[in-house]
Amino acid sequence: MSSSAPARFGSTVTGWFSRRQGAAIAAAEDATLRSDRFRLEREADWRRLEAIVSRMESGRIGAIADDDLVALPVLYRMLVSSLAVARETTLDAATLAYLEGLAQRAWFVVYGPEVGFRGWAARFFGGGWSAAVRSIGFDIAIAFALMVAGTVVGWLLVAGNPDWYYALMPAQPGDVRVPGASHDALYKSLFGRTHETGLAVFAASLFSNNAQVSILCYALGFAFGIPAILLLIHNTALLGALLWLYHGQGLTLELVGWLSVHGTTELFAIMLAGASGIHIGRAMAFPGQRAVLDAAAQAGRRTATVMTGVVLMLIVAGILEGFCRQLIDATGPRLMLGGGMLAWWLIYFFVFRRQGTVQR
Repeated sequence: MSSSAPARFGSTVTGWFSRRQGAAIAAAEDATLRSDRFRLEREADWRRLEAIVSRMESGRIGAIADDDLVALPVLYRMLVSSLAVARETTLDAATLAYLEGLAQRAWFVVYGPEVGFRGWAARFFGGGWSAAVRSIGFDIAIAFALMVAGTVVGWLLVAGNPDWYYALMPAQPGDVRVPGASHDALYKSLFGRTHETGLAVFAASLFSNNAQVSILCYALGFAFGIPAILLLIHNTALLGALLWLYHGQGLTLELVGWLSVHGTTELFAIMLAGASGIHIGRAMAFPGQRAVLDAAAQAGRRTATVMTGVVLMLIVAGILEGFCRQLIDATGPRLMLGGGMLAWWLIYFFVFRRQGTVQR
């Protein structure tokens, strides 16, 4: 081999690398030119969309021209299309980040407008809550039947053996409401307590207890609704035992009036919570063509609105129980207030038919 062979080989390799380097530089320059051209052709639309979104985010909707409002959905779709192209090409990272950020902001403006508290409250009380309650009407019927059955069971248990009363009713020191109590003692537990102090604390404790029962009924619905059913029966068995006790001394109507002040609201709320738990349990037990978790999620979204209203109802019941029931010291007015509250809830939930939003 001649001495010039290595030199020719080195020259060939150097030339090959030079050509490859030149091709890479040319490709990079071409990509840069295409990136710049892509950005320049569309940048005006991006800037226009950004200006519209910024005004809407700051609450200056009145400052947006009608043409811009009409063009907003079109500009958003053009931006999304540009972003898809940008992700498939060699555009610079800064432009890509700008497009992604603007797309997120524009999505919330176009598809996810924020609703303030006043707007939410108008939709909730204006039909959303009542529509959600009607959507679980079958489960409400089941819960109502269970509560009636629980009341009957409680009555029959203590009527057959008074010792059951102590098993059902939570023991409270100094409580005169026990089997064998006299007519006067039971009567005094219902009347003559208008000057008691600490009613606000009492109302708060009652709200806490009722809220726990309602939340348990709802939260345990995932166990196919069985715990919710048992809770409904157990809590109304207490009512049955109490009715039996006062009935024995001829004070049934007086007790019903005493309970009705808050009970028509409180028991309604507990019934709705139990129905929500049963609804979730039924969805999981009988998911149909859906996966069990998907069925439970859909039922949970549907009943979330109901449970929001349940909390509000329990607040009302706590106020009625802690104040109105003690301050109103006659059976007639108590029955009128309790009956009026029951009529209000029935009319609102089942007669008021304004279109509401319910998660399906």
